[in-house]
Amino acid sequence: MLHSALKELDHCTICPRSCGVNRNAGILGYCGSGPGYNIGSICIHQGEEPPISGPKGICNVFFSRCNLQCLYCQNYQISRRKGAVESHAYQLEEVTGRIIEILEQGIESLGFVTPSHHVPHVKAIITRLNNLGYNPITVYNTNGYDKAEAIRGFEGLIDVYLPDFKYMDPDLACRFSDASDYPGVVKKSILEMYRQKGSTVVLNDHEQAVTGLIIRHLVLPGQAKDSIGILQWIADNLSPSVSISLMSQYYPTVCVTDHPVLGRRLFQEEYQEVLEAMEDLGFTNGWIQELNGSDRSRPVIDDPFIPDFRRDHPFENER
Repeated sequence: MLHSALKELDHCTICPRSCGVNRNAGILGYCGSGPGYNIGSICIHQGEEPPISGPKGICNVFFSRCNLQCLYCQNYQISRRKGAVESHAYQLEEVTGRIIEILEQGIESLGFVTPSHHVPHVKAIITRLNNLGYNPITVYNTNGYDKAEAIRGFEGLIDVYLPDFKYMDPDLACRFSDASDYPGVVKKSILEMYRQKGSTVVLNDHEQAVTGLIIRHLVLPGQAKDSIGILQWIADNLSPSVSISLMSQYYPTVCVTDHPVLGRRLFQEEYQEVLEAMEDLGFTNGWIQELNGSDRSRPVIDDPFIPDFRRDHPFENER
């Protein structure tokens, strides 16, 4: 039986798609998700930013399906509406039981990955854990396509916001993620996150973030101008002291190998252009990814590790 907190799925408008379908009756909206706790993986992940992973890693709950359909998604195995790896349809007690097993290994943080279409599920999980005496640091790891009111509803429940800011250009957002309204939506949601957390990321004695906002941006091939526009907006509307994770790790998955724009890796010169703009705008807090080699025609990265959600531990090499 589904938790009563999922009643709002009777008329689902929890994300910006506002489909209005009755997910509890098995009717699927844009994201293709039913009413249950459909999860691709619950695992320890050590590949996040240092204050997110901490010394031992974070327990990440990877929700399946997505309210964006980015052509280039790294987690395409579980994010696609069709043809995705079969996810696990958990009950609430099963989800929290698995999380508790991981927390009791000394893991301090709990991350919800791709949660925008599972807002009531996230609240139910946190509430049950708290009622059972567990109070992990909670991380909302989102694509940024969230309603601002949904983010307001997390005040007091979410400790660290980790949103993507993917695009400034509505045309790019439409072509690559089927969401021309993304720029307007993400600005409002991040403004709300900033209202709640400000620009300071507070760390504990283990150098793990206990509260704050970290904005991620993945530089895409040929889109340095758009990336710079995002940084300019953050500097002008939030603060240059906001922590930025500027990522160079783009790679073309099997879904876009033949795409005319997305079918190649990022070049060193593209990332360097954005990095220089970031420095010129006065950003000093955050993380960048190293460039490989001095040849400006080479890709930034060679062979990034690709998660395999067919495994119990998708971010570990097969034993």
